[in-house]
Amino acid sequence: MSSEKTPRVSVVLPVRNAAGTVARAIASIRTQTYPGWELIAVDDGSTDGTREVLRRLAGGEPRMTIIEREHAGVAGAANAAMALAKGEWIARMDADDESHPERLAAQVEFLQAAAHRDVGVVGSLVEFGGDRDVGEGYARHVDWVNSLVTPEAIALNRFVEAPLANPSVMFRRELLVRHGGYRDGDFPEDYELWLRWLDAGVRMAKVPRVLLTWHDAPTRLTRTDARYDPEAFFRVKALWIAREVARIAGGRAVWAWGAGRPARKRSAHLAPHGVTIAGYIDVDAKKTGRGIGGTGPPVIAPGALPPPGTILVLGYVARRGVREDVRERLHARGYVEGRDFLMCA
Repeated sequence: MSSEKTPRVSVVLPVRNAAGTVARAIASIRTQTYPGWELIAVDDGSTDGTREVLRRLAGGEPRMTIIEREHAGVAGAANAAMALAKGEWIARMDADDESHPERLAAQVEFLQAAAHRDVGVVGSLVEFGGDRDVGEGYARHVDWVNSLVTPEAIALNRFVEAPLANPSVMFRRELLVRHGGYRDGDFPEDYELWLRWLDAGVRMAKVPRVLLTWHDAPTRLTRTDARYDPEAFFRVKALWIAREVARIAGGRAVWAWGAGRPARKRSAHLAPHGVTIAGYIDVDAKKTGRGIGGTGPPVIAPGALPPPGTILVLGYVARRGVREDVRERLHARGYVEGRDFLMCA
Protein backbone atom coordinates (compact mmCIF):
# COMPACT_ATOMS: atom_id res chain seq x y z
CA MET A 1 0.00 0.00 0.00
CA SER A 2 1.21 3.55 -0.60
CA SER A 3 2.32 5.86 2.15
CA GLU A 4 -0.64 8.12 1.33
CA LYS A 5 -3.02 5.31 2.39
CA THR A 6 -1.06 4.24 5.45
CA PRO A 7 0.49 7.34 7.00
CA ARG A 8 2.67 6.69 10.02
CA VAL A 9 2.70 10.36 11.05
CA SER A 10 -0.42 12.48 11.38
CA VAL A 11 0.34 16.21 11.36
CA VAL A 12 -2.34 18.13 13.29
CA LEU A 13 -2.82 21.77 12.30
CA PRO A 14 -5.52 23.92 13.97
CA VAL A 15 -6.02 27.15 12.00
CA ARG A 16 -7.91 30.38 12.63
CA ASN A 17 -7.48 33.56 10.62
CA ALA A 18 -4.05 32.66 9.27
CA ALA A 19 -4.59 33.31 5.56
CA GLY A 20 -1.24 35.09 5.33
CA THR A 21 0.89 32.31 6.83
CA VAL A 22 -0.86 28.95 6.57
CA ALA A 23 0.37 28.26 3.03
CA ARG A 24 3.96 28.63 4.24
CA ALA A 25 3.30 26.24 7.14
CA ILE A 26 1.70 23.62 4.90
CA ALA A 27 4.46 23.95 2.31
CA SER A 28 6.97 23.10 5.04
CA ILE A 29 5.13 19.81 5.61
CA ARG A 30 4.79 19.00 1.92
CA THR A 31 8.57 19.29 1.50
CA GLN A 32 9.41 16.86 4.33
CA THR A 33 12.00 14.21 3.53
CA TYR A 34 9.86 11.69 5.41
CA PRO A 35 7.08 10.64 3.00
CA GLY A 36 4.66 8.74 5.24
CA TRP A 37 2.57 11.60 6.57
CA GLU A 38 -0.95 12.96 6.46
CA LEU A 39 -1.94 16.51 7.30
CA ILE A 40 -5.23 17.24 9.05
CA ALA A 41 -6.00 20.96 9.09
CA VAL A 42 -8.95 22.26 11.09
CA ASP A 43 -10.33 25.65 10.14
CA ASP A 44 -11.74 26.93 13.42
CA GLY A 45 -14.24 29.47 12.11
CA SER A 46 -11.85 31.72 10.21
CA THR A 47 -13.20 34.99 8.83
CA ASP A 48 -10.22 36.15 6.75
CA GLY A 49 -10.13 33.78 3.78
CA THR A 50 -8.16 31.01 5.50
CA ARG A 51 -10.80 28.46 4.53
CA GLU A 52 -10.40 29.27 0.85
CA VAL A 53 -6.61 29.00 1.11
CA LEU A 54 -6.95 25.56 2.71
CA ARG A 55 -9.34 24.35 0.05
CA ARG A 56 -6.98 25.46 -2.69
CA LEU A 57 -3.99 23.81 -1.07
CA ALA A 58 -5.85 20.55 -0.52
CA GLY A 59 -6.73 20.29 -4.19
CA GLY A 60 -4.58 17.59 -5.74
CA GLU A 61 -2.95 16.69 -2.40
CA PRO A 62 -4.46 13.38 -1.22
CA ARG A 63 -2.46 13.48 2.02
CA MET A 64 -4.40 16.55 3.21
CA THR A 65 -7.72 16.50 5.03
CA ILE A 66 -9.60 19.72 5.81
CA ILE A 67 -12.15 20.03 8.61
CA GLU A 68 -14.34 23.14 8.62
CA ARG A 69 -16.20 24.11 11.77
CA GLU A 70 -17.58 27.02 13.73
CA HIS A 71 -15.15 28.77 16.02
CA ALA A 72 -14.80 26.81 19.27
CA GLY A 73 -11.14 27.17 20.25
CA VAL A 74 -7.74 25.69 19.53
CA ALA A 75 -8.04 22.80 22.01
CA GLY A 76 -11.21 21.47 20.40
CA ALA A 77 -9.78 22.01 16.91
CA ALA A 78 -6.66 20.01 17.73
CA ASN A 79 -8.71 17.25 19.35
CA ALA A 80 -10.99 17.06 16.30
CA ALA A 81 -7.96 16.53 14.09
CA MET A 82 -6.45 13.92 16.39
CA ALA A 83 -9.72 11.99 16.42
CA LEU A 84 -9.28 11.43 12.67
CA ALA A 85 -5.55 10.71 12.80
CA LYS A 86 -4.42 7.42 11.29
CA GLY A 87 -0.73 7.59 12.19
CA GLU A 88 0.97 5.94 15.13
CA TRP A 89 2.70 9.25 15.80
CA ILE A 90 1.02 12.65 16.11
CA ALA A 91 2.98 15.74 15.10
CA ARG A 92 1.69 19.19 16.09
CA MET A 93 2.01 22.17 13.82
CA ASP A 94 0.83 25.77 13.99
CA ALA A 95 -0.18 27.95 11.08
CA ASP A 96 2.43 30.63 11.90
CA ASP A 97 5.46 28.36 11.88
CA GLU A 98 7.70 26.33 9.57
CA SER A 99 8.96 22.79 9.97
CA HIS A 100 12.42 22.21 8.58
CA PRO A 101 12.59 19.52 5.87
CA GLU A 102 14.06 16.78 8.09
CA ARG A 103 11.82 17.41 11.08
CA LEU A 104 9.48 14.43 10.77
CA ALA A 105 12.24 12.03 9.74
CA ALA A 106 14.44 13.04 12.69
CA GLN A 107 11.62 12.73 15.21
CA VAL A 108 10.44 9.37 13.90
CA GLU A 109 14.02 8.10 14.04
CA PHE A 110 14.29 9.33 17.63
CA LEU A 111 11.09 7.63 18.79
CA GLN A 112 11.98 4.39 17.00
CA ALA A 113 15.44 4.15 18.57
CA ALA A 114 15.80 1.41 21.16
CA ALA A 115 17.37 3.90 23.56
CA HIS A 116 14.22 6.06 23.48
CA ARG A 117 11.47 3.47 23.81
CA ASP A 118 10.57 5.01 27.16
CA VAL A 119 10.12 8.49 25.66
CA GLY A 120 6.54 9.37 24.78
CA VAL A 121 6.94 12.94 23.49
CA VAL A 122 9.79 14.36 21.45
CA GLY A 123 10.24 18.00 20.53
CA SER A 124 13.22 19.75 19.02
CA LEU A 125 15.28 22.86 19.29
CA VAL A 126 13.58 25.80 17.61
CA GLU A 127 14.79 28.84 15.74
CA PHE A 128 13.42 32.21 16.82
CA GLY A 129 11.59 33.63 13.83
CA GLY A 130 11.52 37.31 14.63
CA ASP A 131 13.47 40.42 15.51
CA ARG A 132 15.40 39.74 18.73
CA ASP A 133 15.49 43.43 19.60
CA VAL A 134 11.75 43.91 19.19
CA GLY A 135 10.77 40.54 20.65
CA GLU A 136 13.48 40.34 23.30
CA GLY A 137 11.31 38.59 25.89
CA TYR A 138 10.06 35.97 23.45
CA ALA A 139 13.59 35.41 22.15
CA ARG A 140 14.82 34.79 25.71
CA HIS A 141 12.01 32.28 26.18
CA VAL A 142 13.11 30.46 23.02
CA ASP A 143 16.67 30.33 24.35
CA TRP A 144 15.41 28.90 27.65
CA VAL A 145 13.25 26.29 25.90
CA ASN A 146 16.24 25.28 23.79
CA SER A 147 18.33 24.75 26.93
CA LEU A 148 16.05 21.88 28.02
CA VAL A 149 16.77 18.73 26.01
CA THR A 150 16.86 15.67 28.25
CA PRO A 151 13.85 14.13 30.04
CA GLU A 152 15.43 15.05 33.36
CA ALA A 153 15.90 18.73 32.46
CA ILE A 154 12.38 18.97 31.06
CA ALA A 155 10.82 17.35 34.13
CA LEU A 156 12.76 19.50 36.62
CA ASN A 157 11.82 22.72 34.81
CA ARG A 158 8.19 21.93 34.03
CA PHE A 159 6.89 24.26 36.76
CA VAL A 160 8.91 27.23 35.50
CA GLU A 161 7.31 27.63 32.08
CA ALA A 162 6.16 25.34 29.27
CA PRO A 163 9.33 23.34 28.53
CA LEU A 164 8.38 22.42 24.96
CA ALA A 165 7.49 24.47 21.90
CA ASN A 166 4.05 23.05 21.12
CA PRO A 167 4.35 23.15 17.30
CA SER A 168 7.67 21.27 17.49
CA VAL A 169 6.40 18.11 19.18
CA MET A 170 5.64 14.58 18.03
CA PHE A 171 4.15 12.02 20.39
CA ARG A 172 2.96 8.45 20.44
CA ARG A 173 -0.74 8.23 19.61
CA GLU A 174 -1.32 5.77 22.45
CA LEU A 175 -0.80 8.61 24.94
CA LEU A 176 -4.10 10.14 23.88
CA VAL A 177 -5.93 6.97 24.88
CA ARG A 178 -4.10 6.70 28.20
CA HIS A 179 -4.08 10.33 29.32
CA GLY A 180 -6.50 12.29 27.11
CA GLY A 181 -5.93 15.16 24.71
CA TYR A 182 -6.11 18.92 25.06
CA ARG A 183 -8.53 20.44 27.57
CA ASP A 184 -10.32 23.73 27.14
CA GLY A 185 -10.36 26.34 29.91
CA ASP A 186 -8.88 29.60 31.15
CA PHE A 187 -5.36 28.26 30.75
CA PRO A 188 -2.79 27.50 28.02
CA GLU A 189 -3.99 24.17 26.64
CA ASP A 190 -0.55 22.92 25.60
CA TYR A 191 1.06 23.61 28.99
CA GLU A 192 -1.80 21.89 30.80
CA LEU A 193 -1.32 18.83 28.59
CA TRP A 194 2.44 18.63 29.27
CA LEU A 195 1.91 19.03 33.03
CA ARG A 196 -0.79 16.37 33.09
CA TRP A 197 1.22 13.90 31.04
CA LEU A 198 4.43 14.54 33.00
CA ASP A 199 2.52 13.99 36.23
CA ALA A 200 1.39 10.64 34.80
CA GLY A 201 5.01 9.66 34.21
CA VAL A 202 5.33 10.39 30.48
CA ARG A 203 8.97 11.05 29.58
CA MET A 204 9.67 13.92 27.21
CA ALA A 205 12.84 14.78 25.32
CA LYS A 206 14.07 16.73 22.30
CA VAL A 207 16.04 16.02 19.19
CA PRO A 208 19.08 18.27 19.84
CA ARG A 209 18.74 19.97 16.45
CA VAL A 210 16.79 22.98 15.21
CA LEU A 211 13.83 21.49 13.33
CA LEU A 212 11.26 24.31 13.50
CA THR A 213 11.16 28.06 12.99
CA TRP A 214 8.92 29.46 15.74
CA HIS A 215 7.66 32.75 14.37
CA ASP A 216 6.83 35.61 16.71
CA ALA A 217 3.69 36.78 14.93
CA PRO A 218 1.77 39.72 16.49
CA THR A 219 -1.46 37.69 16.14
CA ARG A 220 -0.10 34.65 17.97
CA LEU A 221 -2.51 33.50 20.69
CA THR A 222 0.22 33.81 23.32
CA ARG A 223 0.14 37.56 22.64
CA THR A 224 -3.60 38.11 22.21
CA ASP A 225 -5.47 35.61 24.41
CA ALA A 226 -5.89 35.97 28.19
CA ARG A 227 -5.45 32.20 28.56
CA TYR A 228 -1.74 32.73 27.90
CA ASP A 229 -1.01 35.63 30.26
CA PRO A 230 1.50 34.98 33.07
CA GLU A 231 -1.11 34.52 35.79
CA ALA A 232 -2.90 31.88 33.72
CA PHE A 233 0.31 29.86 33.76
CA PHE A 234 0.57 30.15 37.55
CA ARG A 235 -3.07 29.12 37.98
CA VAL A 236 -2.83 26.02 35.82
CA LYS A 237 0.41 24.72 37.26
CA ALA A 238 -0.66 25.13 40.90
CA LEU A 239 -2.58 21.82 40.86
CA TRP A 240 0.39 19.92 39.47
CA ILE A 241 2.86 21.56 41.84
CA ALA A 242 0.56 20.56 44.71
CA ARG A 243 0.48 16.98 43.46
CA GLU A 244 4.27 16.88 43.26
CA VAL A 245 4.55 18.41 46.74
CA ALA A 246 2.28 15.67 48.10
CA ARG A 247 4.47 13.10 46.36
CA ILE A 248 7.87 14.24 47.66
CA ALA A 249 7.33 16.36 50.80
CA GLY A 250 7.15 13.41 53.19
CA GLY A 251 5.60 15.55 55.91
CA ARG A 252 8.10 18.39 55.55
CA ALA A 253 6.91 21.99 55.84
CA VAL A 254 6.74 23.88 52.55
CA TRP A 255 8.59 27.18 52.25
CA ALA A 256 8.59 29.61 49.32
CA TRP A 257 11.71 31.40 48.10
CA GLY A 258 10.62 34.96 47.41
CA ALA A 259 8.77 37.20 49.83
CA GLY A 260 7.86 39.98 47.43
CA ARG A 261 4.27 40.67 46.44
CA PRO A 262 4.45 38.78 43.07
CA ALA A 263 5.95 35.67 44.69
CA ARG A 264 3.37 35.65 47.49
CA LYS A 265 0.53 36.17 45.04
CA ARG A 266 1.69 33.32 42.83
CA SER A 267 2.38 30.88 45.65
CA ALA A 268 -1.11 31.66 46.99
CA HIS A 269 -2.56 29.67 44.06
CA LEU A 270 -1.42 26.55 45.95
CA ALA A 271 -3.78 27.09 48.90
CA PRO A 272 -6.94 25.78 47.17
CA HIS A 273 -4.98 22.61 46.44
CA GLY A 274 -4.08 22.02 50.07
CA VAL A 275 -0.55 23.43 50.21
CA THR A 276 0.20 25.87 53.03
CA ILE A 277 3.30 28.05 52.88
CA ALA A 278 5.00 27.80 56.28
CA GLY A 279 7.48 30.60 55.62
CA TYR A 280 9.44 32.57 53.05
CA ILE A 281 13.10 32.97 52.13
CA ASP A 282 14.35 36.28 50.76
CA VAL A 283 17.69 37.97 50.15
CA ASP A 284 16.26 41.36 51.15
CA ALA A 285 17.16 41.88 54.80
CA LYS A 286 14.29 44.39 55.14
CA LYS A 287 11.79 41.56 54.63
CA THR A 288 13.21 39.11 57.17
CA GLY A 289 11.68 38.71 60.61
CA ARG A 290 8.40 37.65 62.18
CA GLY A 291 6.40 37.96 59.00
CA ILE A 292 5.32 40.26 56.23
CA GLY A 293 3.76 43.33 57.82
CA GLY A 294 4.49 41.90 61.26
CA THR A 295 2.02 39.04 60.85
CA GLY A 296 1.83 35.79 58.95
CA PRO A 297 4.57 33.27 58.16
CA PRO A 298 8.17 34.19 59.02
CA VAL A 299 10.71 35.39 56.47
CA ILE A 300 14.30 34.23 56.76
CA ALA A 301 17.52 35.05 54.93
CA PRO A 302 19.14 32.34 52.76
CA GLY A 303 21.87 31.91 55.36
CA ALA A 304 19.25 30.80 57.89
CA LEU A 305 18.05 27.88 55.80
CA PRO A 306 17.76 24.70 57.87
CA PRO A 307 19.71 21.61 56.75
CA PRO A 308 18.50 19.79 53.61
CA GLY A 309 15.83 17.20 54.27
CA THR A 310 14.03 19.30 56.89
CA ILE A 311 11.88 21.52 54.62
CA LEU A 312 10.74 21.57 50.98
CA VAL A 313 11.47 24.81 49.13
CA LEU A 314 9.45 26.13 46.19
CA GLY A 315 11.31 28.75 44.16
CA TYR A 316 8.94 31.55 43.19
CA VAL A 317 11.47 34.06 41.88
CA ALA A 318 10.57 34.56 38.23
CA ARG A 319 13.50 36.57 36.87
CA ARG A 320 15.76 34.19 34.97
CA GLY A 321 19.11 35.41 36.24
CA VAL A 322 17.87 35.52 39.83
CA ARG A 323 16.28 32.08 39.43
CA GLU A 324 19.67 30.59 38.62
CA ASP A 325 21.16 32.36 41.65
CA VAL A 326 18.50 30.73 43.85
CA ARG A 327 19.34 27.34 42.36
CA GLU A 328 23.04 27.83 43.05
CA ARG A 329 22.40 28.92 46.64
CA LEU A 330 20.24 25.87 47.31
CA HIS A 331 22.74 23.51 45.70
CA ALA A 332 25.50 25.07 47.78
CA ARG A 333 23.52 24.27 50.95
CA GLY A 334 23.21 20.63 49.85
CA TYR A 335 19.60 20.82 48.66
CA VAL A 336 18.79 18.45 45.78
CA GLU A 337 16.47 19.67 43.05
CA GLY A 338 13.44 17.45 42.66
CA ARG A 339 13.82 16.17 46.21
CA ASP A 340 14.42 19.19 48.46
CA PHE A 341 13.32 22.02 46.17
CA LEU A 342 11.32 22.74 43.02
CA MET A 343 11.61 25.79 40.80
CA CYS A 344 8.11 27.11 40.19
CA ALA A 345 8.62 30.50 38.48
